[in-house]
Amino acid sequence: MEPLVALTGKSLGTWSVEVFFVISGFLISASFARRPEAGAFLAARCLRLFPGLFVSLVIVGLVIGPLVTTLPLAAYLADPELPLFFLRNMTLVSPAFTLPGVFESNPFLAVVGSIWTLAHEVACYMGLLAIGLLGAFRDRRRMAVALTLFALFWVGGVLVGADLHPKVDALHKLSLPFAAGVLLYACRNSLPVTLKVAMGLWVLAFLVSATPLRVPGQIAAVSYSVFWLAYVPRGRLRAYNRLGDYSYGIYIYAFPVQGLVVWLAGPMTPAVNIAFALPVTLVLAVLSWHLVEAPALRTIRRKATVPA
Repeated sequence: MEPLVALTGKSLGTWSVEVFFVISGFLISASFARRPEAGAFLAARCLRLFPGLFVSLVIVGLVIGPLVTTLPLAAYLADPELPLFFLRNMTLVSPAFTLPGVFESNPFLAVVGSIWTLAHEVACYMGLLAIGLLGAFRDRRRMAVALTLFALFWVGGVLVGADLHPKVDALHKLSLPFAAGVLLYACRNSLPVTLKVAMGLWVLAFLVSATPLRVPGQIAAVSYSVFWLAYVPRGRLRAYNRLGDYSYGIYIYAFPVQGLVVWLAGPMTPAVNIAFALPVTLVLAVLSWHLVEAPALRTIRRKATVPA
């Protein structure tokens, strides 16, 4: 059961993805503003996404898969779905969420279901790159024009409604929180961040919840609240930031680990599943960051320090 659907119209998972896209819009804007070059931007994005993703797919496809598949090992390794699993998921065009004979007894057959958002994330990167190359991060008027054009695109998508292709519909929904993050970055030096404003935005979101403004109202409230949480609280809470950035590793490993827990132990409550899956996922995320993701990112940073 999803506890937030009846109250907000969206599941906890949807809220979480939107928070991720808000933060991404802000941080990717900062990345481009620091080094406004297409080559450096694309290299940084690829090195952030693909090394960690590739290693996770290898672990899922060549470690978890052979252990749990119902097929004989030779048949599993020879199945044409296996190489397509790597190819489709690394290109992001048409992700493959299942593996031959894997998790067949689970209620949900997907092995890497969460990575569906990556294609939309990359699409948002490309949109940001386009407005960046057109000077939006150097000129507030150009940024205002870019965000206005996006607003028209988003409203147009609302008017079209059910006629949108499912992938276009998903991009339409996820691009709004990403754009909110871009807007917050553009206004970072002039926007006050206070708890009163955050609470006021949630009240406003509640008041418009029965109107067509429900979605933008919710995005405004959650976006502002995310950055209040990021910048206002002090003390030991910030100590976590010094450990490393484990968010991507948690994102790519949680889904297969949770599925593996169900395969091993059978039906269970969400709380029990999380209790078993979270420690394993966190260990994998820590290893992913320190052994794969951070070293990959250091390559682009080293290149940035070498004179042309």
